[in-house]
Amino acid sequence: MSRLRDKYREEAAPALQKAFNYKSVMQIPRLEKIVLNMGVGEAVENKNEVESAANDLTALSGQRVIKTYARKSISNFKIREGMAIGAKVTLRGTRMYEFLDRLLNVSLPRVRDFRGVPTRSFDGRGNYTLGIKEHIIFPEIRYDKVDRIRGLDICFTTNAKDDAQAMALFKAFGMPFRKSSN
Repeated sequence: MSRLRDKYREEAAPALQKAFNYKSVMQIPRLEKIVLNMGVGEAVENKNEVESAANDLTALSGQRVIKTYARKSISNFKIREGMAIGAKVTLRGTRMYEFLDRLLNVSLPRVRDFRGVPTRSFDGRGNYTLGIKEHIIFPEIRYDKVDRIRGLDICFTTNAKDDAQAMALFKAFGMPFRKSSN
């Protein structure tokens, strides 16, 4: 069992149920999935870049990666329809909680000048998106094997009805939100 899943069941869920006066346990917000996405703009010149990004995502997630393909041709970017331009992976269940645990306790503290994650990245429906500038902050990535430092998008999908409930859920997990300067 995952440490964060146990923390959610034993501490966070009862606290959220009490805070938002839920009558049923099914109303309590929970994390449904985490999607890791790596767009590879360099794939136009070198098709091996997508393979390299896919290998890095496989190391991060521990499961098979799906390549993403261009839906439309864009002549200014030299992209043709059907060209591989990125990689993504969806994490659910135990792997999702283990990845979140590694992200919060190992990877984010390794970011240089880290002051917390932004609070403005909620979408209004309880989902949160986090952009990572360097994928090498994860301990699974061997720094000497990396050919290029890439960015990474992490999308957290919850069943929360609004951003306030999702914010409470992520705070219960221990997400280090940035202190607002206003």
